[in-house]
Amino acid sequence: MPKSPLLRLSTLALLISTGNAGAHELYADDDTHLNATLEAVFGIFHSQENYALSGRLDQGSSSWREGYIKYGLSFDQGLAAAGTAYGAANLLSSGTWGDGDAAGFSDGSERTTKFEDAYLGWRSGKLFEVLGEDGVDLSFGRQNIVVGDGFLINGDALNLGKGLADGEFNRGGAYWLAARKAFDETAVLRLGGKEGWRSDLMWLKSNNRAQAKTEMYVGTLEHVSEAGTVGLTYIDSTDVDEQYASPMQLERDGMKTYSLRAQGNAGVPNLFLSGEYAKQDKPHTASEDAWYLEAGWTFADVPWTPYVSYRYSRFSEGYDTLFYGFSRGFGTWFQGEVAGNYAGPFNTNSRIQNVTLKVAPLENLSVGAMYFDYDTIDRNLGNTDGHEIDLYAEWHVNEHLTVMPLVGLYQPDKSAEQGGTQLGSNDRNLYSQVVFATTF
Repeated sequence: MPKSPLLRLSTLALLISTGNAGAHELYADDDTHLNATLEAVFGIFHSQENYALSGRLDQGSSSWREGYIKYGLSFDQGLAAAGTAYGAANLLSSGTWGDGDAAGFSDGSERTTKFEDAYLGWRSGKLFEVLGEDGVDLSFGRQNIVVGDGFLINGDALNLGKGLADGEFNRGGAYWLAARKAFDETAVLRLGGKEGWRSDLMWLKSNNRAQAKTEMYVGTLEHVSEAGTVGLTYIDSTDVDEQYASPMQLERDGMKTYSLRAQGNAGVPNLFLSGEYAKQDKPHTASEDAWYLEAGWTFADVPWTPYVSYRYSRFSEGYDTLFYGFSRGFGTWFQGEVAGNYAGPFNTNSRIQNVTLKVAPLENLSVGAMYFDYDTIDRNLGNTDGHEIDLYAEWHVNEHLTVMPLVGLYQPDKSAEQGGTQLGSNDRNLYSQVVFATTF
């Protein structure tokens, strides 16, 4: 298994988490709501170059397709003055067709249908007014969990296929789309409303073999205001399944991660600021750390409302990326479509600079360009130096359909034979994909 096979979350995570996408009301009255949920995503991918991470591919190109359908029910039930009960149960069917992805983690034969979400919860309503509306939220079961900006935890969404270890890590296809995000077992207590001081106390257990079935206790403390959010995160990783753990993942048994983060506009409407520092104390090896600083500006009075941002991130040589994932759009936290998914670096042993430009020529269309520069810290562990340019669009055709094409140019400094990961040469790779997302 490769050292850092941490892959991207679905690009649809952001789209589905905003608004009420993917739900159709079956029944509603003053106290009860029952919804049917349906989410279908399909992607077409092509890479002119292959990568050595799985150890099973040869020099050449890969073309493949991925898709999933998530379907089920969700509900909420008012309990008079005692708050609201809620829950969901969803099945998910996924698959990969064709050659499999350009790193060889999938081979195109993956097909699986399994439960994705199965959770119950309770919100306090106005029962504890000192904590605000729904100031107590208790839930348990299979569910997706996101902490802060997704820098450390954004679901259990590492979706390897049959390309490694004779399929031992197979999760059922849709490697890039990473449809499966729910932690297998969770207990979550959220305290505080939408503003002011709030906190989360969580127990999370993964059943994902590619994550060595990691078990964690997580605590957060945040202050939320109009100017932004400042937060602390503590993660105590208490257990892994040694049968499936890489050498780095073995260090999770007893590893403690501390982080300080902030995000907001500091009271300036067109400004965006974000940053996080994370330190990891490992039981048998040296401490590791990672951090980033990002600043962006929206030109609100200019046609097409351009947005420009710059981010610098650094990840130490043995930093464990845990469960990071897609949070604010392309580039977070999969930095470059080729590098972030197939070639590396996978947010470890590297310094990465990113410049992004976005414009909105139409109300339902946004277009973006991203530049990434990759600088390896310790080249004795492998050389992922290079740079990448990605051009993409997000077209919301209507309230049910979104189309997202992307073209990337990735230029590694070294081939796999020279210590890099690209098989056969260090030629520029022309990469393309188009993703269709439908929700009802």
